[in-house]
Amino acid sequence: MLGGINPSILIASLMVASVPIILAAIGELVVEKAGVLNLGVEGMMILGAICGFVTAVETGSSYLGFFGGALGGIIFSLVFGILTQVLMSNQVATGLALTLFGLGLSSLIGQGYNGIKPPATSTISLGPLADIPVLGPILFDHDWVLYFSIFVVALVWGILKYTRTGLILRAVGENHDAAHALGYKVIRVRILATMFGGAMAGLGGAYISLVRVPQWTDGITAGAGWIALAIVVFASWKPWRVLLGAYLFGGITVLQLNLQAAGAVIPVQYLSMSPYLITIFVLVIMSSGKGKASLNAPAALCQNFHAFR
Repeated sequence: MLGGINPSILIASLMVASVPIILAAIGELVVEKAGVLNLGVEGMMILGAICGFVTAVETGSSYLGFFGGALGGIIFSLVFGILTQVLMSNQVATGLALTLFGLGLSSLIGQGYNGIKPPATSTISLGPLADIPVLGPILFDHDWVLYFSIFVVALVWGILKYTRTGLILRAVGENHDAAHALGYKVIRVRILATMFGGAMAGLGGAYISLVRVPQWTDGITAGAGWIALAIVVFASWKPWRVLLGAYLFGGITVLQLNLQAAGAVIPVQYLSMSPYLITIFVLVIMSSGKGKASLNAPAALCQNFHAFR
């Protein structure tokens, strides 16, 4: 015990707190690798949170709840994809507008679901492994979504690095005109990537309302989508760095809660705003041209594709 804080419980808690951010960030990484900047992640997460919550409550199944959350994110991302890739609307403005719309729509759908408990998401039983001192609670006593989030990071890394699909995705994100000249369907690739990002964001939102909280309240994501956006930049668009970045931010969030509970002398307000201060700092670095170039951002990021060129 360190100042009343159990290190193994702290690490296990930060892993749980990081799951929504990992899912949303790895989905956004794929979207940005295709050259699309989706600032609607927060809106997709909170829509996934309410869709997952309502589905789980009405069906009595947490598995169907996660499916409903992912589906809600896909539908919302498809709207974003059509607006930006087919109708050529501004990606930044569209993403911000959809975030605001998602916050309002989720609040509307969530009327009447306050105070209701969703069905429990059971942990995966790994037998005697979960009883190992220290390592057991940290590594072998979690729900399936946590392990799935790590699997998705590994899967995205492998696809981007070793497969033809990953090569096409990266080509579209680096030079869409050259990719089009080679016969690749740029708009189709970007919309599919956006739908994958929406599914991951929706799944992350559902995890918040079904596991991490678990209940429904307006604004339940509390800026997790914006943190996910910052982590993609923080990770320099590399999947394994996304995992590490999410654990860092999740650790800061959990640590500040534990420090508050332990009666730390640091004012509560400073501890509560620490994850968001770091997020702002990362986004400020990204906003500068030199910062963007030094972080190896996809060359065609946020550029609309015109097939007639």
